[in-house]
Amino acid sequence: MPELPEVETIKRDLAPRIVGQSFAGVTLNWPKTVQIPSSEHFQHRLIGRTIEKLDRRGKYLILRLSSGEVLILHLRMSGSLLLNPSPAEPDPYFRAIFHFDDGTQLCFRDPRKLGVMWLVEDEATVVGKLGPEPLEPDFTAEVLAQLLAKRSAVIKAVLCDQTFLAGVGNMYADEALFAAGIHPLRRARSLSWEEVVRLHSALRQVLEAAIAGAGASISDYRRPDGKPGAAQFEFRVAHRGGQPCPKCGTPIERIPVRNRGTHFCPRCQG
Repeated sequence: MPELPEVETIKRDLAPRIVGQSFAGVTLNWPKTVQIPSSEHFQHRLIGRTIEKLDRRGKYLILRLSSGEVLILHLRMSGSLLLNPSPAEPDPYFRAIFHFDDGTQLCFRDPRKLGVMWLVEDEATVVGKLGPEPLEPDFTAEVLAQLLAKRSAVIKAVLCDQTFLAGVGNMYADEALFAAGIHPLRRARSLSWEEVVRLHSALRQVLEAAIAGAGASISDYRRPDGKPGAAQFEFRVAHRGGQPCPKCGTPIERIPVRNRGTHFCPRCQG
């Protein structure tokens, strides 16, 4: 699933190309992608509207429109947004195609049909329950400590809870916990102040490095130009089960945590 670094990369890639563009039409090949409003109203209300700004909240991409409404997209497991893909071969996985007035096309590709879109007046109806943004200046170690003190669940599950922290998912939680030297099954509220400080720093460093690498292409994620990200080449434990730990050489273990494959070093994070 595209996480914060992937969606931030998409936002940065798309902003200079689509901000200022107006919708000339919308093709919906899979109407169920639209959650709110009806697919017919969705198409009608977008035509003629201009994209004034592109934002991100957690794993959600937010297009602010001249009508005052916001178009919100969540790519879920397999979604990607492709700008002006090659017309040489039709792609059966294009669920929605946005046509702009200058001829540009933005295609929502989603093999597993799990991605969703909303067109709403109040973005809080979709993203209002998300936790703080981990890269914002006001997300301090003190804030993280206060939040963790209220949670009894294991730390890996807590980091993946979007109401706790927005945008961090499975692979970046694994990477941050490894960097901080914290076992994924530790209880969140059991972390010492020193461990919280390490985790706070690790979260920011891991996410910023992944953004610098344009996100991680483990499976379906692609940038709007169709190119893959490169962040996965810097992973130290995520998706590296059985391989030697880059610090101590111990084989990386993989265990399930809340039905999520979780990778860690049993020695460095013991």
